[in-house]
Amino acid sequence: MYPASAEGRNDDKNRALKRYGPIALIAVVVLAVVGLVVAGGGDDELATNGSAVADTGSAGDTTPATGPPNDGTQPPDGGTTAPDSTDPPATEDPLPADSPLPDGVMSFGVASDLGLNIDFGDRCDPDTGRVKVPDFFAPECYAPFDGDNGGATARGVTEDSIRIVWWVSQDSDPILDFITSAISNDDTNADDEATMRGLIELYETYYETYGRKIDLVVMVGSGAINDEAAARADAVKIDEELDPFMVWGGPLLTNAFAEELSARGIPCFGCGPGQTSEYYQERAGLAYAITKGPEQLDLMVAEYIGKRLAGDPAIHAGDESMHPQERVFGRIWLESSAASVESNARFETALEEFGVSIAESQSYALNPATLQEAAATVIARMKDAGVTSVIFNGDPIAPREFTNEATAQNYFPEWIVTGSVLIDTTAFSRTYNQEQWAHAFGISNQAARVDRQVAGSFSKYEWFHGEPPAADGNIGVINPTVQTFFSFLQGTGPNLTIETFNDATFLAPPTRSALTAASLSWGSQGIWPDNLEPDYRGVDDISELWWDAEATGLDEIDKDGTGLWRFVNGGQRYKPGEIPEGPPQAFDSESTVTIYDERPATEAVPDYDPLPTQ
Repeated sequence: MYPASAEGRNDDKNRALKRYGPIALIAVVVLAVVGLVVAGGGDDELATNGSAVADTGSAGDTTPATGPPNDGTQPPDGGTTAPDSTDPPATEDPLPADSPLPDGVMSFGVASDLGLNIDFGDRCDPDTGRVKVPDFFAPECYAPFDGDNGGATARGVTEDSIRIVWWVSQDSDPILDFITSAISNDDTNADDEATMRGLIELYETYYETYGRKIDLVVMVGSGAINDEAAARADAVKIDEELDPFMVWGGPLLTNAFAEELSARGIPCFGCGPGQTSEYYQERAGLAYAITKGPEQLDLMVAEYIGKRLAGDPAIHAGDESMHPQERVFGRIWLESSAASVESNARFETALEEFGVSIAESQSYALNPATLQEAAATVIARMKDAGVTSVIFNGDPIAPREFTNEATAQNYFPEWIVTGSVLIDTTAFSRTYNQEQWAHAFGISNQAARVDRQVAGSFSKYEWFHGEPPAADGNIGVINPTVQTFFSFLQGTGPNLTIETFNDATFLAPPTRSALTAASLSWGSQGIWPDNLEPDYRGVDDISELWWDAEATGLDEIDKDGTGLWRFVNGGQRYKPGEIPEGPPQAFDSESTVTIYDERPATEAVPDYDPLPTQ
């Protein structure tokens, strides 16, 4: 099996790679909510075709100031955290044979440490050591490669290409159609493909690829996203006919696709519903994801409830008669597999460690024909059990039915959001019963939003190409995987194999903290309990937020309307163990932000003119 970590390698090289590996990783910023689907227990996965989206993040422990002005619309006060600045060395030297990086790889930081004067080219800003992209999370520069890259170092790899199969769902998928009917977006598969190819052009221009370009093969699924037989057949076709190095994306309501690919030795990124840490560890080097795993999110939600809510009165319930009562917790969760049942049991165990119990636990199925009837039964049982605070963990459509039913039954509890897929997006939250959702608060994987004309994948694409992406609604969900891949590729070097790619993934340190981005890491970073590492999932932190039913502005796909999420302390984020004790900072607009009109002062970037496409 492929390496789960770099343990046993040369220690000096490992330390240097930890510091100077592909440190430009994805940082979650904003959601484009189209082509969406929920994975197995609700919190298992933000689906690749509906995931939190991002721009590259870079390593470091620089923590920006928090707490914007009280109007909740402007960035927080505080000085700018400038990127690292290192003057180029004075002499020209070849790449040393004893470089701490893989053969053929040289980063700006290592070159500076070794006193080398290397021409990093027009794509590099010598004052910052980062590529000339107007992005706070721009990656460190890597030296242009000149030499023999080894040619066919792995399956799907040649001297000048890396074959990637990008799996996309059918333009009309019944389950996706059901989910996306709640929002408006007209992006097609053709728009998505054009945008993906445009993003690849951007990253090939600024990221070092060691003489190779992406040979992208787009594969439209042969069946619906829950069709196990079709999913397995697609994986077989990829293996026997398309012969790639890696696969991006996959049908998101069946594990068959990812399992078949891994059995055939083909790595994939975001190939199916989220799985446990054990699943990824058993397939070391063959499966990666960007969002948290179910166990990770369970721990964060339990920590939030235990530290912020348990034992206190339900002061944020819509029914004032509940305000003096100590919170009574109920949980509504999506059941789609045995794994989701196990996830629910694991969550309740995690809560017990904080002395918290669930008074009423109700599951439901994602079935358009039965959802309304199920909602009536579930809400009645929550009400009969005296639940003051409903912990919701499911898909982004169901809250519409549950909140409408709660109002019909004259039941107005607190609604506690848990980072489950897309519920904490404005586009979907506006479709819920606002009399109920005005009492929604909790935690989110998402980071504070920035006007997408100012920052993020949309603005970066437009800056580089001089026009908006064809998939102007979907670019946010297209960008994460491709950007992550290029980030790791830089640190992998010319000898591209499954093993060296996995090493680079694990040796990259966590991305630096920010208000408008999550911190991500893979491997064994000491962030999660030992049984959850090595970690093949990216996002490590959460933000605290609450729903302002009166705020107005644009949603994630630029639809104007009423209702926005407010991010507490300007979007301050917490890793495991960092959530503070005390009442939740909900329904107080002081020091909150809905959408940053400009980049936070701590995330300012230089202005650059784009380079021509390579």
